This record gives sequence, structure tokens and C-alpha cells, in this order.
Amino acid sequence: MRILSNIVAFALFFIFVAMLVLFMFPKADPNPSFLLQSNSQSGKEEPLPTMLHPLVEKYRDDLVTRAEKKGIDVVITEGHRTEERQNELYERGRSTDGRVVTNAKAGESYHNYGLAIDFALRTSKGDVVWDTERDGNGNGKSDWMEVVAIAKDMGFEWGGDWVSFKDYPHLQMDFGLTIRDLKRGERPEIDEYAEE
Repeated sequence: MRILSNIVAFALFFIFVAMLVLFMFPKADPNPSFLLQSNSQSGKEEPLPTMLHPLVEKYRDDLVTRAEKKGIDVVITEGHRTEERQNELYERGRSTDGRVVTNAKAGESYHNYGLAIDFALRTSKGDVVWDTERDGNGNGKSDWMEVVAIAKDMGFEWGGDWVSFKDYPHLQMDFGLTIRDLKRGERPEIDEYAEE
């Protein structure tokens, strides 16, 4: 009898834990729509952006100009990214040749919302490089890290600071929005973030 009561108690405990887990981690939408996202504030459908956010675009141009003044030629290698491009990059190193360059599928990258850019450096010979130690302007500092410092000063978050997946060319401005917020249709206001 004691064994039976222990089995019943264990079964009840297991059911309780399972219900608690299901309550704390509800099932995600099995059919998410990345083309049209519901705007949680207005209830209307919001399409994904098709270009960089105007402030990110301005700061991108300012970054290139400020780096140029330090003798560093910055090349923007990626900006807004379509879903197709994002999935193509995600498959790299997985189902296609090459090394893994992102852990984000379509709709999971700030690039898809026009809030991120990637950069590289151009040498005096015109080669585009991703050399984080190069000192092309000869001032004793890494050109890459000088660009990162300028970007951070402007409000960009640098992918090289991430713990789980270092993305050294990546710069983003999230405006306080998570990918989850963006998937739900929230978008940064243009005027709200102007700091001039």
C-alpha cells in the first residue's frame, strides 16, 4: 500500500511540474508570419521594413565619415537584409559550404528590420578585409577597434561584445526593442530617437 501511495504522489508531483512548465513557457505560434506582423498597439498589420531605419542610415554615413577623418576607410558590407538573404546566410555552414556566420533565421535579426549594419575595412590597395588587428592609419591602434569605439559613441551596440556568438562586423541600434517586439509589429519612431 505504501508503494502505491508513493507512486500516486510521484505521478501527481510530475503532473504538477508539467503543468507549471507549460504555464511558464506557453507554446509559440506554430505559424508565425514574418511578412506581416501585427502591431500590438494599433492592431493593424505592419510589413517588414525594406530599408535601413532613417536614423541608422544617418549614423552609418556619419560612422564612415568620422572613421575617414582618422584615416580609416570603412566599407559597409550589409545593411537591411531580406528574409531570403537572412536564410541564405543562416544556411551557410549548415546545409551549404562555408562557416557559420549567423545564428539568426529570417525575422530573428535586427538586419531584417533595418536596424543593423555590418562593416569591413578597405586597405590602401583597395582590398576589403575583416582584420581586427590591422593598423592601417599607423597610429598604434587597431583600426577595427577605432571604428567600434566611434560606433559605440554614436549609440550602436557591437556584436563583438556578445557572449555566445561573437559577430565582429555587426553593429545595431535596437531602440529598446527586442526581436520579439519587432516580430509583433513594434517599430521605433523616427522623431522619438533623434538626438540632434
